[in-house]
Order: sequence, then structure tokens, then C-alpha cells
Amino acid sequence: MLSPNKRKSASLILSEASCKKMIVEAQEAGQSVVMTNGCFDLLHAGHVSYLEKSKSLGDLLIVAVNSDESVRGIKGPERPICKLADRMMLLAAMHCVDGVVSFEEDTPERLYCSLLPNILTKGGDYSVADISGGAQVIDAGGRVEIVTFVEGHSTSSIVEKIKSMNLK
Repeated sequence: MLSPNKRKSASLILSEASCKKMIVEAQEAGQSVVMTNGCFDLLHAGHVSYLEKSKSLGDLLIVAVNSDESVRGIKGPERPICKLADRMMLLAAMHCVDGVVSFEEDTPERLYCSLLPNILTKGGDYSVADISGGAQVIDAGGRVEIVTFVEGHSTSSIVEKIKSMNLK
């Protein structure tokens, strides 16, 4: 793997096929692959903390990102604020992220079932039973970890704060 200061962020933005190849190669080399997912619209300190904690659980961290259409379906017509390409670029630039892949569905279940990472992580407001694809990863010998959130940090609360400022 390239050292963080020599890697190119664009090379970490993966197709599903190249992501699968990366995971298989890492697992064959005895590395543990962690995956998580989210919209990651308006990247903030809570995201950074969550991703760093997720990375600490394994050797590689791959982040699955909801497509723009998927975010609209989950968060409403005013979202996302940042387009998919921008969200993926910001995530790929983070030192703790080793790969970024997008998905079109509302949940990453199909993607997780295809890729079968060693560890899935999700934020502290979920239970293991509620994590899409978690059962399949566990059945394949992996595990699901709940990572605690940093209180008071969410994109939705940032958006509401900006709206309440009534800027003109």
C-alpha cells in the first residue's frame, strides 16, 4: 500500500469491480478489510472521528457512499448538498480511507453481500440486527461493529443551523 503522502486521492475512487479486486487481494494477503457506508454530505468532525475509529478495527477501510439519487430518496429533495463526485473525492483524501465506492440503492446490502468485507461498521444509533448486509457478512465469517458517534455532529443539524441563520 502507498504511504498516505504518496497516494493519489483519485486512485482511491473505485468501481465495484475494482473494489472487489482490492478486497480479495487484501484478504488473500491476510489483511482485514473494514467497510462502512453513508451519505457523507457536508463532511464534518463527527464523520472524521467515526471513520478513524472504523479504520482502527482493520487494515483497510473502504467507504461505500450513497449516490445522489439514493440520498434524495433518504433525505429529501433538497439533498444532497454536495454531488457524489465531490463527496467521494473528499473521503478519498482522508488519510484513514483506503477506497471509496458508490452504490445506487437506498441501502448497501447488495454491495456488502457482493464484496463481503471482514468487518462492517455503522454509527452508534444502529443495532447489529438493523445493519444492511450484516447478517451475510457474519455468515461469511466476518463481524459487525457499532462505532459510537460524537454527540452534536450531524449533517442534518448543520443544514438546519444554516437555514435558521436566515442569511440574505
